Amino acid sequence: MATIVPFRGIRYNQTKAGQLVDLVTPPYDVINSDEQKRYYEKNSYNIIRLEYGESHTSDDSQNNRYTRARSFFTAWLEQHILVHEEQPAIYLYEQEFAISGSRLTRSGFIAGIGVEEYQTGVILPHEETLSKAKADRLELLRHCHANFSPIFGLYDDSTLTVEKIASYYKQNSANVAFTDENGESHRLWIITNPNDLATITALFKDLKVYIADGHHRYETALNFHKEMLAKGDSRFSFCLMTLVNLHDPGLVIYPTHRLVKNVTGFSAKEFLDNLKKIFTVTALTLPDNDREAFLTTELNANTALLSDNHAFLLYLGGDKLYRLIIKRAADSHLMAAGRSTFSAAWRSLDVAVLQSLVLEGMLGIDKEKRAGGTNLAYTREEADALNRVDSGEFQAVIYLNPTRVREVTEVAAAGDKMPQKSTYFYPKLITGLVINDFTV
Repeated sequence: MATIVPFRGIRYNQTKAGQLVDLVTPPYDVINSDEQKRYYEKNSYNIIRLEYGESHTSDDSQNNRYTRARSFFTAWLEQHILVHEEQPAIYLYEQEFAISGSRLTRSGFIAGIGVEEYQTGVILPHEETLSKAKADRLELLRHCHANFSPIFGLYDDSTLTVEKIASYYKQNSANVAFTDENGESHRLWIITNPNDLATITALFKDLKVYIADGHHRYETALNFHKEMLAKGDSRFSFCLMTLVNLHDPGLVIYPTHRLVKNVTGFSAKEFLDNLKKIFTVTALTLPDNDREAFLTTELNANTALLSDNHAFLLYLGGDKLYRLIIKRAADSHLMAAGRSTFSAAWRSLDVAVLQSLVLEGMLGIDKEKRAGGTNLAYTREEADALNRVDSGEFQAVIYLNPTRVREVTEVAAAGDKMPQKSTYFYPKLITGLVINDFTV
């Protein structure tokens, strides 16, 4: 069973700190150095100073971004820039966002969740992780004893228990409501009623939780819990998570495309010839004008083929896109060879087919090279990827279809992990809305 923990969250005191639009950020792992600097400049109390502080050439063991985060955090609490909730709470959370010309709303709730080993089958991952990112998050936890950003989790409740509770609260104005710099609206309602809290916690006694985003932070939280438990400190047995029902109509996944680089002896002609041994390859001529619109049309056409096929688009430069199609029945035979340790759910993923048959099988981009970034990069910028291949920065771009939510849960339930960057849940959760402080 999953353990849901109401907690005394910390929120910004906007009277002293300023408007939330100037205080919050996306998760740290999608912020580049220019954006980091911009968030520093937006407001002197911006959450960036806690979650993803700047590093300096003069940093040492006594003065670094982790020690500075701790100093800021302590000072902001003392100055009542940040304020604890008076009672333990669970927070209803809505994100309203634009996609394909429409507005969607994704609903969930923010709570603590008890950390457990994956082997218990209660909390399940779906992607591989990198040790470097976990080391960074662990140092931040050690210094600050707080979660500044929530992990994104999914659960399956067709009875819509939380949604029924939420409908009562949402008859009233949100406790917090603002629109961020990207035009996304955020609304927060605070649940402190003991009966409602008990209903939500009881619901999860029979449910599994699937990690959608934030695997590094979850594994770090688990490791830190064990580290502190060995010292006799049991306060760190849960972590901050936003949970969204699989049945929520605002649940959206975008694809993350693969950019190929620095493959020794790479030949576009030889690569195409090898692809034709497995895939049906169709050449598509890119127009001189409005290549972006043409690419979008062809990507949508690929998505329409998914029920019976795996479908990709390949660009090697010039004026040609190539559609790569393989029947799911044919791929089952190819993927079974040498991959019997993986579940059928894993072997049927588009991203697994691409990784196994193409990136590894044809280009030699193995696990170590993927982890090191030697030959592979990732992007969601579809038109820009064409330009980056044309410029010679990359040798090819391979466009994928989005992974479906059902595939995420099936792979996790089977005990497998998808290749890195298999999913991009949109929009990202905001950082700085609610903070979890373990010391209260």
